[in-house]
Amino acid sequence: LAAAQAAQCEEFIGRLEHGWDTTAGDAGKQLSGGERQRIAIARAILKDAPIVILDEATAFTDPENEDKIQRSIMALSKGKTLLVIAHRLSTIQNADQIVVLEKGSVADCGTQEELLGRCPLYQTLWTAHVGARNWAVTSGKKEGN
Repeated sequence: LAAAQAAQCEEFIGRLEHGWDTTAGDAGKQLSGGERQRIAIARAILKDAPIVILDEATAFTDPENEDKIQRSIMALSKGKTLLVIAHRLSTIQNADQIVVLEKGSVADCGTQEELLGRCPLYQTLWTAHVGARNWAVTSGKKEGN
């Protein structure tokens, strides 16, 4: 139960037909992609491995689920080494170290602040990320609102 709470699973499990006793079904088809990812994080919390690798943990999630998954990852990472592979920069912006890859080679590494100050590739990626995030937030609004 504690792992499910830490992984932000309680809300959607409570909405399932049989709650905690619900069978996930064929490959978890009753669950959204974000919900399946949070279940995977709960399993990782239960495993309690000292090193955890997350590959594109938020790749197919909407912003609401991304935020919940981010909180789940924070719970998972306490006292562990966490290697996060991501294209979505919001997933890694608070990392202790970010390694920027370009064409299979390390272009730079450092914190978000360090990379924004010295790495042109990371600066370009971050600017595109912020622009896309702002577009998503404002695209549903009508002009003049």
